[in-house]
Amino acid sequence: MLEQVVQIVKEASALMVSDHFTVIQKDGLANLVTSSDLAVQHFLTERLSALLPGCGFICEEEDFRVLSSDDVWIIDPIDGTCNYARGIADCCISVALAHKGALQLGVVYSPRRDELYTAELGKGAFCNDHPIHVSDRPLADGLFCTAMSTYRKEYAKACSDIIYDIYMQSNDLRRWGSAAVELCLLASGVIELYFEMRLQPWDYAAAMLILHEAGGRIASWGGGAPSLVRPSLVIAANRADSLGAMLAVVHCHLPEGVPYKD
Repeated sequence: MLEQVVQIVKEASALMVSDHFTVIQKDGLANLVTSSDLAVQHFLTERLSALLPGCGFICEEEDFRVLSSDDVWIIDPIDGTCNYARGIADCCISVALAHKGALQLGVVYSPRRDELYTAELGKGAFCNDHPIHVSDRPLADGLFCTAMSTYRKEYAKACSDIIYDIYMQSNDLRRWGSAAVELCLLASGVIELYFEMRLQPWDYAAAMLILHEAGGRIASWGGGAPSLVRPSLVIAANRADSLGAMLAVVHCHLPEGVPYKD
């Protein structure tokens, strides 16, 4: 099935190559949707429904959720829409398949970067068909990728405090503006550390499996895997000790858990 999903995703990417698209603000200046997002999502849901009849969906756009099946596709038609709308290369299509709540495959395709990340449960992770693995750099030598809760700026101060403390323990900061791209860069050994205060499942589901299969670690506030059905705080690292150190920082600033319910 992975090869079929890759083919469908690549066909969908043709809908985001055109420069002729419209931009709509969903919830303010920071949260955009383009006509390309909608076109890609409609194409993917139609084709993946035919590939796996009776399947469910959790998709970013149009609040599209169908959870009446053991098999659920988790889709971000364009992760990094603001980048896409401005012509920046760091944007991608993200597609994951979960069976009874467990991820089975993940595909992250960034056409402007010409990078295709794939993984199947228990079969390793790949970029453009080449095996990938996280680096072994320690926390002190780690590149740290993060963001400031763009869609919920009331959490910016807590983000800032967490980011500062992790930054002081690590090497340097980076921000690409696409959670899926950044987690895949962690999986391929380019960066070592990742934190965001609040992400949706479609932001990280496919990349989470890719990172896991590449030997990385990922967790929510409680230390378990981020949710596949609701928003979650996400921390990730190349090593268990680095993840533990980051989680300690998060707990220091958020001792009672995340500051949101949805």
